[in-house]
Order: sequence, then structure tokens, then C-alpha cells
Amino acid sequence: MRLLRNKGPFYIQVKNELKERIIKGEYPKNSLIPPEPVLEKEFGVSKITIRKAVEQLAMEGYVEKHSGIGTKVLDNRAISKLSKGQGFSEYLLSTGYTLRKGNVTISKVDVSNHPILSTNFERECYCIERIYTLNEQPYIHFTHYIPDRFSLSLDPETVKDSLYELLYKKGVYFNRFQDEFGVETPNEKIANLLNIESKPLFQRTRFSYDINEQLIEYSIGYYNTDIHKYVVNLNV
Repeated sequence: MRLLRNKGPFYIQVKNELKERIIKGEYPKNSLIPPEPVLEKEFGVSKITIRKAVEQLAMEGYVEKHSGIGTKVLDNRAISKLSKGQGFSEYLLSTGYTLRKGNVTISKVDVSNHPILSTNFERECYCIERIYTLNEQPYIHFTHYIPDRFSLSLDPETVKDSLYELLYKKGVYFNRFQDEFGVETPNEKIANLLNIESKPLFQRTRFSYDINEQLIEYSIGYYNTDIHKYVVNLNV
């Protein structure tokens, strides 16, 4: 593969290429990626560049280095954990709960009057809303805002699965997430979808950035913590 200087740092280009191979199954889960000398020769870069690329993959949860063995593929999802903390949905599933995706809608909305969206997106953006149920009870309502340059279909079936997988196929490489937590009262529509009276709920706001530090997704989630509290489970 030929690396181009106008495409960003070489280690990022190498990391993205290896990540794509992992996601496509060229390097299957639990297999070893090629050793450093092979990758150095293929990409025409230094050992330091390869090591930095692999370190980035390890930080994102895709691979793990084993001394004397090699680098093992841990995960082949388009979006993986950026830390070793256990995700909230993984925690719920591991403790015996049934978490399912419910209704989803997609539309285009004007962003001109929104302080965050108007700064980061063009005049319009996609608005994707979905419900998650916990043990068949409405539990989480998410609203995702996505730039309209990705030309998404307005058919809800196209966004019913992983939104991050869909964006990856559109050429998005996520670099980092910023989550903010608070307590807010959702509007009447969201309260009805969660089957509750209007009241303050736990709220998670997420900012998702690509490798160029552009905002790719802005989302707001409301959690009915009367059903289950939000849990952050960190491994040390």
C-alpha cells in the first residue's frame, strides 16, 4: 500500500489500513497480524511508525501485544472500546438483562438555531432517533445528529443496526469520544416514548470526532434510571 503525505501522519494511515483489514476479516479475531518486519516492508516505513500504529490499535481495543508471540486481534467491530473499561450495554448483558433496539426513525432537520449543530454542521443534518428496551421496558432514548454530507437513506431500515458501522462504511475513522453527563427533563415526545411522566432524567451527551478532529456525531441519550441505574465499570 502506498502512503501519501497529504493524507495525514503515516502511522495513522497504517493504523487505519490495519483496522480496515481487521474489520473486513482479513485478520480474523484471535489471529495474529503480520510481524513488524513484514509490515515495515509492505508500507515502506520505519519500525517506529509501525509500532506507533499498532499501539493506537491496542488503545482502541482491536489488538493486544503478547511478548514472544506477536500481536493478537481482539475485536473486529468498526467501533471498539477506546479504553479497557466495560461498556454499559456489555455490563447489562453480562448481568443477565435483555437489552434490545426498538423503534428507529431518520429525518433531516435544520440546524440554524442549534448552538452546537450550527457551529459544526451545514444548514441541515440527519436526525436519527431510537429506543432501547431493557427486559421489554422502554429504557433509553437516543437522538443522533449526523452531517448531511454522508448522503444517508431516509429509510429507517438502513440505520436500525450499528450507526458506527454504517459511518465506517462511509469512510469515517473515529479518533475519540467525549461524553458529558447531567440531569435534564426530556420533551413530551421523548417522555411518551419512554412511557413515563415528564420528569428529570439522567442524560448522556456524546461528541464523536474523526481523525481530523471534525465532529461526526452529536448525540443525546435519556436513561430511565428508575428501571436500572447507569453503571461505569472500569478495569484496572
